[in-house]
Amino acid sequence: MYAAVEKAVRGLARLLALLGGLVLVAVTVLTVISITGRGLVWAGLSPVPGDYELVEMGSAFAVFAFLPWCQMERGHVTVDLFLAGAGDAVNRVVDLISDLLLTSAAGLICWRLFAGLQDKAAYNETTFILQIPLWLGYSAAMIGATVFVIVSAFSIWRSAHGLAQALSAGPARAGEGK
Repeated sequence: MYAAVEKAVRGLARLLALLGGLVLVAVTVLTVISITGRGLVWAGLSPVPGDYELVEMGSAFAVFAFLPWCQMERGHVTVDLFLAGAGDAVNRVVDLISDLLLTSAAGLICWRLFAGLQDKAAYNETTFILQIPLWLGYSAAMIGATVFVIVSAFSIWRSAHGLAQALSAGPARAGEGK
């Protein structure tokens, strides 16, 4: 069961990261087109109206889309200076505690993002130029934030699973470095 859940969670995180990458490429192309239009106004071109608004929303989605993959791959910054020689079991306990803390932070971020989404929807706020409802941008970011919570919760299971394996391997294995 663990392997099937890991495969599903990994696939979801990967898919979202790829989608975030595509959005980031689109935002980059939009920026190049808009800057080119600004620079060539004399030639009859013009910047893309609302480019800042689109870049802002696309970038927000991309950031939240990358967080689950980063967590899945244990890509967040860690400082192993003090734990390098501590042994596998100690490092697994630290991983579990770190995953618990990160899942709490992910849940808090998701909760507050949802509160912002509700606020923007209730007041029907829109972007200045394109009049895009702001709740759409929040909704896109919520997708990534929700998957981040799912991946972070899975990471707790993954760390507990790893700790159980380290402890069941006995003292000779549990005392080895990571």
